[in-house]
Amino acid sequence: MFRTALRNVLAHKARLLMTVLAVMLGVAFVSGTLVFTDTLGNAYRKQSAKSYDNVAVAVTTHADQSDMEKNPGIDTRTLEKIRGLDGVAGATGRVSGFAGVADQDGKLIGNGWSNTGANFAPGKDGKDSAYTFTDGSGPVQNSQIALDEDSADKGKYRVGDTVRVATNGPAKDYTLSGVFTTEDGAVNAGGSLVLFDTAVAQKLYLKPGHFKDVTIAAAAGASDTKILDAVKPLLPKDAEAQTGEKLAADQARQIEQGLSNLNTMLLAFAAIALFVGIFLIANTFTMLVAQRTRELALMRAVGASRRQVKRSVMLEAVVVGALASAIGFVLGIGLATGLRSAMTSFGAKVPAGPLVISPTAVIAALTVGVFVTVLAAWLPARRAAKIPPVAAMGSAHLPATTKSLVVRNSIGSVIMLAGTAAIFAGAATGKDDGRMMIGGGAFLALIGIIVVIPLLSRPVIALVRPLLHRVFGVSGKLAGQNAVRNPRRTGATASALSIGLTLVTGLTVIGVTLGQAIDRTTTDNIRADYLVTMAGGGRGLDKSALTALEKANGVSAISPTQNTSLEIKGEYQSASAVTPGDVEKVFNMKTVSGSMATLGKGEIAVDEKTATSKGWKAGDKLPVKFAIDGGKTETKTLTVGALYEDNDFLEPVMVSTSLVAAYEPKPYIPEVWVKMDGGASEANEKALVDALGDNPAMSIMDRQDIRNMFGGMINTMLNIMYGLLAMALIIAVLGVINTLAMSVFERQQEIGMLRAIGLERRKVKRMIRLEAVVISLFGAVIGIGLGSFLAWALGETLKSDIPDYALVVPWDRIGIFLLLAGVVGVLAALWPARSAAKLNMLTAIKTE
Repeated sequence: MFRTALRNVLAHKARLLMTVLAVMLGVAFVSGTLVFTDTLGNAYRKQSAKSYDNVAVAVTTHADQSDMEKNPGIDTRTLEKIRGLDGVAGATGRVSGFAGVADQDGKLIGNGWSNTGANFAPGKDGKDSAYTFTDGSGPVQNSQIALDEDSADKGKYRVGDTVRVATNGPAKDYTLSGVFTTEDGAVNAGGSLVLFDTAVAQKLYLKPGHFKDVTIAAAAGASDTKILDAVKPLLPKDAEAQTGEKLAADQARQIEQGLSNLNTMLLAFAAIALFVGIFLIANTFTMLVAQRTRELALMRAVGASRRQVKRSVMLEAVVVGALASAIGFVLGIGLATGLRSAMTSFGAKVPAGPLVISPTAVIAALTVGVFVTVLAAWLPARRAAKIPPVAAMGSAHLPATTKSLVVRNSIGSVIMLAGTAAIFAGAATGKDDGRMMIGGGAFLALIGIIVVIPLLSRPVIALVRPLLHRVFGVSGKLAGQNAVRNPRRTGATASALSIGLTLVTGLTVIGVTLGQAIDRTTTDNIRADYLVTMAGGGRGLDKSALTALEKANGVSAISPTQNTSLEIKGEYQSASAVTPGDVEKVFNMKTVSGSMATLGKGEIAVDEKTATSKGWKAGDKLPVKFAIDGGKTETKTLTVGALYEDNDFLEPVMVSTSLVAAYEPKPYIPEVWVKMDGGASEANEKALVDALGDNPAMSIMDRQDIRNMFGGMINTMLNIMYGLLAMALIIAVLGVINTLAMSVFERQQEIGMLRAIGLERRKVKRMIRLEAVVISLFGAVIGIGLGSFLAWALGETLKSDIPDYALVVPWDRIGIFLLLAGVVGVLAALWPARSAAKLNMLTAIKTE
């Protein structure tokens, strides 16, 4: 039986090749993911450990320039005390913050959020151990900076060149004193690192004589733990000290957690690809069993038991699965290498390191491949074992019994209805918990549809059969009949396409709906022509930037949305500090009661939803507590001057910037909204750029840019998802080819007869192609319908969080999906149609 199994594997190379491809692609995804994340994790862990090689103890604080009273950092006197401790070879004070570097065209180098500035802290030898200079030296004057090697290359800078550098305030020109290499995480994340002289960095990011962090080196033979114990009593309350060894371990753990999320996402898509592959594999083995009906019956007739026949088919599956897994694993290694290169091309600097191929990756890949193949082959093997010896005398293909179809359809219907009920229940909750219910219901509904899809194939395909006959004549009529001749196989093939298109359609409908909701929000709520922010987001603008913008030519209205927090009646409430009078010109403000003009009188405005929940109304007087220096507070009684309709770009409470100015000397200003005379234009944009001193770290966006920013994020995510799901769709295409090949094999005699009575070769080809298109479109319709249904259900749980949410069905994209499904059918039919047309009439007629 073993020799028989091996012979059968080699005898059906073309058929089994598609099975090998399906398993190979899925295994490549699994192994590539594991190798990629292992390699990345190993490289980052080594880099992390290297960055703490010479650090015995590291001290970190929450020092903040805006609140030096509470978080002063480490002063010079404390640093000197640390240096004088036993076992300390040296202690280096560090201070850091944002610094953006412009290239030769004035554009920001890096991604904004990881553009960093720090101090150059040389020892007695004039070197800073954290940086290795490849050209020039560190900055020692106020007018000098040093730049990391990657950023210098991107900006085409050499030592002695003038470099424009921006922090939160105005940009300044510096002379490049040196270029260095570093293991700094910001640079490795695709950002930049600028080194200033220590005094300059302190002035920019903290205050003279103070440091944010301290790194301590141990003398030979000294204990890191003892140094840590000696350092702690010297530190301020907000400071935290840890050994370098612990920090390296913590960072390695964080890296592992971060990669774990990526690993899980990629493996989820690998699982989808393998799940789709199960249908193809099952069809392949069903086809092989059908082709060998007489052979297997003869084996039974000469003494082979049912168990031996079943074992023979299962052994074939093991051989095919092992071969496909081995090839897939090698392909996965190539995929991991490609992913690593792709990260580099997107601007992320991946640390150098060897490709890590762990035993876990090898075992997982081989086990998954063989298991999936054997699982998919189990039912065909079971059917093969049931072939009676008498079948050797005929050519029966053992059609499914009526009883088995009734049982299958009944079970499938129950599962599908249970899943549908769970989806409706989840949508009805309209909350986060409902999404879990929808997810479970989606799984059940998908399984149920897969089970009953053969039952659905007859009535659905029957709808288009008259059209096929009228348009394509005899070829169309035969194609429609052939598509429902074997409902199980048609259903299995359509299922593969349905799974992929369910996910693609669901993602598309949700993505387009969210995009249009955001677009409406932008259109409905904004009147400003420009939005000014720090590049990369997350950092606030300096007050000097607001002052500069106010003086720009052509500005007719300007208002920040300064973030602040107020304690009202004992509860903290987020608020936006805005410019009275101008805020109505940059936003579409709809006043419900009172007047927005009262903001200029020191009163507050509250959005309608918050006011209703709190029981406030216009004219109410509320006690508002403000924090002042030294941890003290001051309470004022403020009047609610206006209630307004919710605006997504504003916090629930609005106050005047002048009201909070006394309590926030260094405010956090994430955004400034600007209205210009004449609207958005090149001249007006240039006026704003000039006003900001041609600052590369500041982003100036018009309304279309704002819409593109939010919509672009959604489109990028959709494109990534489409790319990851492409593998499942490729496997589905292989499934269509398999089904058509099986259909041609079963109908050799019929095709020969059709040719004999005058059906031309081109009409035979057309018949096979139309059959492929019908099956593909049937699967597409089921997938698109279920995907749209799931998108609606998920949308119901998002309504409360997204204003103006309304489900949008992107008919244009759905049309494209249907068109692509038809194209898939045509392409998949090329080989089977050609094979059918080339059949010799006499040979085919004699075929049993």
